[in-house]
Amino acid sequence: MIKAKTVEEYLAQVPEPARSTLERVRESIRKAVPAGAIEKLSYGMPAFYHNGPVVAYAAFTEHCSFFPMSGSVVGELQKELKEYETAKGTIRFAVDKPMPASLVKKLVKARLEQKARKEKKREAAKKKKKR
Repeated sequence: MIKAKTVEEYLAQVPEPARSTLERVRESIRKAVPAGAIEKLSYGMPAFYHNGPVVAYAAFTEHCSFFPMSGSVVGELQKELKEYETAKGTIRFAVDKPMPASLVKKLVKARLEQKARKEKKREAAKKKKKR
């Protein structure tokens, strides 16, 4: 693959059926992220950002992957992910079978909640430090 400069270039280089699979996952993510989230390439993969990284996705030779950009999200939702091969920050799925939109939504929501908790802790620590 030629190094893509945009998400559209990236997807155009992905062979079928993986391209259609990723486009369905992409649409599910778009519906789950807050308004104003942006999509761009990160580490050569399509990723969504909203006050920092939220999730990413990519195609590989034998599978597609969803990256919640947090190992703990995968652990939190292990029960829902039992039919998928997972690693610390990765969920693998078949090139011809996208993850269900409801699962993508749950993963995005869990990641956004995690980011909100971290931000709240950061703000509390700043206030405490000012005292």
